[in-house]
Amino acid sequence: MQRILFLIILISFTSKAQMTPFESTGGTETGTYPEVISFYQDLARQFPQSAKLLEMGSTDSGKKLHLFIIDLSGSFNLKELQAAGKTMVLINNGIHPGEPDGIEASMMLARDLLSGKNALPENTVLSILPLYNIGGALNRNSTSRVNQNGPVSYGFRGNARNYDLNRDFIKADTRNAFSFYEIFHLVNPDVFIDTHVSNGADYQYPITHLATQHNRIGSPMGNYIHDQFTPELEQLMEASGNRITPYVNVFNRTPDERGFSQFMDAPRYSTGYAALFGTLGFMIETHMLKPFDVRVKSSYDFLINVLKIVGRDGAKIQTLRRETTSGLVPGTLHPIDWKLDEAQSRKIMFAGYEGTMQKSEVTGLDRLKYDRNAPFEKEIPYFDTFIPSKEIIVPSAYVIPQGWHTVIDRLIANGAVFTRLQADTTIAVESYRINEVSSASNPYEGHFPHRSMSVTRHEGTVSFRAGDYVFPLSQKAGRYIIETLEPEATDSFFRWNFFDTILQQKEGFSPYVFEDLALQILKESPSLNREFQKKKSEEPEFSQNWYAQLNYIYEHSEYYEKAHMQYPVYRILK
Repeated sequence: MQRILFLIILISFTSKAQMTPFESTGGTETGTYPEVISFYQDLARQFPQSAKLLEMGSTDSGKKLHLFIIDLSGSFNLKELQAAGKTMVLINNGIHPGEPDGIEASMMLARDLLSGKNALPENTVLSILPLYNIGGALNRNSTSRVNQNGPVSYGFRGNARNYDLNRDFIKADTRNAFSFYEIFHLVNPDVFIDTHVSNGADYQYPITHLATQHNRIGSPMGNYIHDQFTPELEQLMEASGNRITPYVNVFNRTPDERGFSQFMDAPRYSTGYAALFGTLGFMIETHMLKPFDVRVKSSYDFLINVLKIVGRDGAKIQTLRRETTSGLVPGTLHPIDWKLDEAQSRKIMFAGYEGTMQKSEVTGLDRLKYDRNAPFEKEIPYFDTFIPSKEIIVPSAYVIPQGWHTVIDRLIANGAVFTRLQADTTIAVESYRINEVSSASNPYEGHFPHRSMSVTRHEGTVSFRAGDYVFPLSQKAGRYIIETLEPEATDSFFRWNFFDTILQQKEGFSPYVFEDLALQILKESPSLNREFQKKKSEEPEFSQNWYAQLNYIYEHSEYYEKAHMQYPVYRILK
């Protein structure tokens, strides 16, 4: 009944206004890419004093992204509006176009705010990215979301080059990502929302939320997200008829079996990326098994309720964000990798369905089956505390030789401030040497990421060339810089294979020639000779391998290439 009433109200209201594809089809369809852009173009023409549609950067599809701005002052100069103290909100839709709930909800929201059905807080500027994954939206079908309850047809998860854009915010393999950088830093959002539809467990909630992980973004913003913003948002959603819970992060088991943990939004994901710039983030995850119209309504209500809190707390959020992005002090510790603290949990009331393991009629083995005729509400443990698993000492700056332009380009695209050496210069730095590295055996999003590694640190002087780049940490992009350049960080450029050429040895030796030189090296270096003889006596396999012995001497000589396994990003400590 509630669903029918919602649609009747929408159709009644929109009889004198523009209708979305969702509304015009009775809640069964989502708009095509041309229909979505046309809708926003019409709104911009109808409300020129308060709305503007900008054409932005390119995508892998060959088409350009758009940014729709609602600014009640009519300025549309985002930098001036930020300087004037306006709270900036950015909604990103269609990163996975097969999950279109937010696409439709945002269109209705924009129209309703402009036509007066709902009010945008005066101190708030709302920007909407109508459809981020254009290539995926153009690849329309009715089958790829096999578990999802509507709409009739929709887009595909992969983009025009089959990348998952919600794994691309650090590595930026796509034109979409570089264009998103431009939009993100133009809007400079205090609050960011990315709209999705979940896969996973069955439960009573039509919508879940994935808030920025509060420990990782750090105090004071993290405390505000965890203790104030999220609890109040949950209360507002409940009052609007949409029960909500944190994103249910389980696979092939029931959430109540042993509770569940918060999803760690690493920087490869949109909200994890936004957190590097102090932005409060939410990822909506509506429930795939709920009807499409129910999911769109819950997405709409979520966006409205976020704006309510932002309207009241905008100045506070801006202040907390400034405090969060000004905390990198050289010489202090900074976490670059995290792990779940399984010893800490809190109780949440969870509304689920009883689930049992039953014999599968397909495989003959156990399968999970939920019983929607057996709903329950009970307290279960929720694990949302993460602790650092790796910390580093914050340097004052990084030096990057200019040849590593793929990394430098990404830093600059994210607003990182830098200087360039004006002359060849020798600088006292700390550097890393990669001892060993373990990489993925199967491709993941176009890469074979490095899963684990060990490094050693060395201090000394290094000669740099005129034109090499120096990136200081005392800037707004400081956290982005440190968490992409530290090789052991969760989503560092090193982990994403940007420096793999250093892992391959370029020069070697011819054994029959090197034999005589190896003997001379041992004679001239008694300490190396002692270590060599010790290794031979203690390691039988080594003592029987003539090439390994020669290579050991080679690697400990001046002839061994310095670039091999030398991480080419250098830390200025003072």
